[in-house]
Amino acid sequence: MDDKRIIDLYWARDEAAIRETSFKYGRLCAYIVKNILASHEDCEECLNDTYLAVWNAIPEQRPSRFSAFVSKIARNLALKKYEYVTAAKRNPKAVLSLEELGDCVSGTESVESELENRRIESAIEDFLWQQSDEKRNVFIRRYWYFDSVESICKNTGFSQSKVKSMLFEMRRKLKEHLKGEGIDL
Repeated sequence: MDDKRIIDLYWARDEAAIRETSFKYGRLCAYIVKNILASHEDCEECLNDTYLAVWNAIPEQRPSRFSAFVSKIARNLALKKYEYVTAAKRNPKAVLSLEELGDCVSGTESVESELENRRIESAIEDFLWQQSDEKRNVFIRRYWYFDSVESICKNTGFSQSKVKSMLFEMRRKLKEHLKGEGIDL
C-alpha cells in the first residue's frame, strides 16, 4: 500500500493503518531501534510505542515523507528509552556514535530553544546535501542509524580506515560549516 493511502487510513482513524505501517516500515524501525537498544523486550516496546505515537500524531499532520516521519519517531523513542533504561549501563555502539558527533553539535544551554534546534537541523541538512552520495550515506548510517563501522564497511565495500577517515573528515567539515552559519558549539 502506498504512503498516501496509509496516511488516509490514519485520518479515517482506521486501525488497519497501524498494521499497514508495521508491514511496510516495521523492519526499518526495528533496525533503527535495535541499533540503539540492547534488549529485545525494550525494542518491542519501543516499536509498539512508535505505532501509538504515529497514530496520535497523524490527525494533526500529513507528513510528506512518511518513511522519514515514522523512522524519526522510532529513533527518538528509542533514544528516550535508552536514556531511561541505561542510567549506569551503556550501549557501546550508540554511545560511541553520539560521542563522535558530540564535538560537532553539542552546544550551550541556548540550543534548548526550539528555534535554535530547527536552525541547527537546517544547517546540518544543508551540509549533508553538499556532500557526495557515498559520504552522506556513510554519515547517515553512522549517526542516524547507529551502524557500526564494521557494518558500514560490509554494506559499502569500503575499508575500515576509509570509513573512519571519511567520518573524521566529515565531522571536521560539519564543525566548520556550523561555525560558518553562526552556530555556537
